[in-house]
Amino acid sequence: MSKLKTAYFCSNCGHESAKWVGKCPACNEWNTFVEEVISKGPEKADGWKDYSNTQRVSKTVPLNKVTTTDQGRIETNDGEMNRVLGGGIVPGSIVLVAGEPGIGKSTLFLQVGLRLSEVVTLYVSGEESEQQIKMRADRLNAKNDNFYILTETSTQTIFQEIKKLRPQLVIVDSIQTLQSNFIESSPGSVSQIRECAAEFQRFAKETDVPVFLIGHITKDGSIAGPKILEHMVDTVLQFEGDRHYAYRILRTIKNRFGSTAELGIYEMSGTGMIPVSNPSEILIAQKEEQLSGSGIAATMEGMRPLLIEVQALVTQSVYGTPQRTVSGFDLRRLQLLLAVLEKRGGFHFGMKDVFVNIAGGLKIEDPSIDLAVICALLSSYEDVPLPQLICFAGEVGLNGEIRAVNRIEQRIAEAEKLGFEKIIVSKYNKKGFNKQSFTIEIVPLSRVDEVYRYLFST
Repeated sequence: MSKLKTAYFCSNCGHESAKWVGKCPACNEWNTFVEEVISKGPEKADGWKDYSNTQRVSKTVPLNKVTTTDQGRIETNDGEMNRVLGGGIVPGSIVLVAGEPGIGKSTLFLQVGLRLSEVVTLYVSGEESEQQIKMRADRLNAKNDNFYILTETSTQTIFQEIKKLRPQLVIVDSIQTLQSNFIESSPGSVSQIRECAAEFQRFAKETDVPVFLIGHITKDGSIAGPKILEHMVDTVLQFEGDRHYAYRILRTIKNRFGSTAELGIYEMSGTGMIPVSNPSEILIAQKEEQLSGSGIAATMEGMRPLLIEVQALVTQSVYGTPQRTVSGFDLRRLQLLLAVLEKRGGFHFGMKDVFVNIAGGLKIEDPSIDLAVICALLSSYEDVPLPQLICFAGEVGLNGEIRAVNRIEQRIAEAEKLGFEKIIVSKYNKKGFNKQSFTIEIVPLSRVDEVYRYLFST
């Protein structure tokens, strides 16, 4: 019998060693050596061999001789999931889904598998027992005779069961709990994650069975395991949200079969994840009276227009150093906007405490909400509420100018659909839309001081 051959490689420079060493002799980095399989031997054949009758033969072919066929995607009953994946699940694709513990990853994909009634689905769990999965399925109130579960962590046993069942979709929860017999290290280690992911990648490509790998994240928010894990898979999805709020965002980080500018929004309930088709309505607070420090921004999350509420509070500082606190917004961006108001507008925020919050627990990076943030700050500074049914879409430059933003027509259409009467945009966005095609009043302005006079001088 041939023996399994492994070696140790430096993850920083690639230097090879026959044994583990603490310091790499080539690049002098510490604790960078990981174990990798060099040869598995002829008897270590993959467990899914003979899965299909067709045998793939590797050979070189000219590119112009390759024929392409349109493969039908597997459409789920979840419109948000279809949007994020680019139109459905691609046969033979491998998708990595990562998120914080307790955010709802297992619930979401258990729900997706249960609702695919015409697709034979295998749900592999290395974290929960059959009884726990059954309890969650009962809570989701979904039944499917083609849905099977397997509680196992050994990849060889998993592939033996896959060979018997021949599923059309495989969901693995989670990749950090699996263990390959080819590697002696413990589950969750770099070498185990890499080897297990590589085995599922070869399985997906050779059998055209799509695979979902649910993964963990580290304390700093990055996906646990080697960076090569993200390169090996076809699609990387990030499931995020504030656990104190009911809303969750499924964001595309990488997608070989669609756009990376898509996202899906869910509302977490007692019966599972409910797709949110019109998130703007739930992200804007309904108030009986107008209060100062609140502005509505027309932003874009991927290809989807959203109207969100920006809340600001400006108050006299009690302590020597003024506070700058943000939630869902970039702190450095807030400091930049305060400097613009100080220099270009003459507003003295130097001795004021400033707090900015994006309602709904969202984290927004779109610079087009700058104008809404500034207007909310000025509203709280003057303690004067902004006019009702008005929203903003514009980036603010260092000279106090309002810069044009992209996809302005979609932002205006979303504001009009939700019943807003006015939207303030950049004067330089005039070429980006036809004013006659909208019933909402579009107010083009070019500088921050013009916005101040428009809102507070009447």
